[in-house]
Amino acid sequence: MLFNQNGWENAHLLFGHARKHIRINLGVYMGNEPVDTIRFTETDRIILDTYKDLVEGLGDYLGSGYELVLHSLENYDKSVIKIINGSHTGRKEGAPITDLALKMLAEINQSDKNTNYISYRTKNSKGEPLKSTTIAIPNENGRIIGLLCINFYLNTPLDEFIKNFFMDASENAKFLPEHFAENMEQVIASVVKDISETVSHDDSIMVSLKNKEIISRLYSRGIFKLRNAVDIVADMLDISKNTVYMHIRSLKKEEL
Repeated sequence: MLFNQNGWENAHLLFGHARKHIRINLGVYMGNEPVDTIRFTETDRIILDTYKDLVEGLGDYLGSGYELVLHSLENYDKSVIKIINGSHTGRKEGAPITDLALKMLAEINQSDKNTNYISYRTKNSKGEPLKSTTIAIPNENGRIIGLLCINFYLNTPLDEFIKNFFMDASENAKFLPEHFAENMEQVIASVVKDISETVSHDDSIMVSLKNKEIISRLYSRGIFKLRNAVDIVADMLDISKNTVYMHIRSLKKEEL
């Protein structure tokens, strides 16, 4: 088939449109340009940044046997933006996404189970076994912008794994009080009771100032941010609500 000048121009336009469509939708590479690059908004980056503290906290809680990796899908070549215990796979921040992570991402996207995670077993470059899970991180529109990967090193010595969940006497570890209640009223009442008992046994505090001290400690704990806290505190201390409010106003002035 022969093309006149207009025909060649139309064919060129059609080919250009098709090439653009392939580049955007098929996830292949045209030259050096990655096709499926995700354009991130500032909100997307902020969302992923909030996960960095989560990774730090999980790493501290779970211990050295767990590798935690936070991937940003903005740049596959340097997708790792946070990693804890990277020695298990020999990675550090700035490492690229792995082929398996891409496979897991594809399976999550194609899954009809409406789940944003997949658990599996794999091996590191040394052939050592890992039990892993990949969790998709969506933005406010539901689009996946990152991955949280958790890898448990199955060759972790048992004593090292168990040690993480027991207190070390050398660190002077202690149990912190926490109230597990069925409703907020029980939480408030439990805290008031604990603080009241502590203050009542403190002989360095004058009797006439004990209620003020109790309210001060409750205020510093954020109890008065809870609904009905003033009513419950007033009732338990056998004082008026106006007295509670008076002490709260005084404490707020001291913060200025």
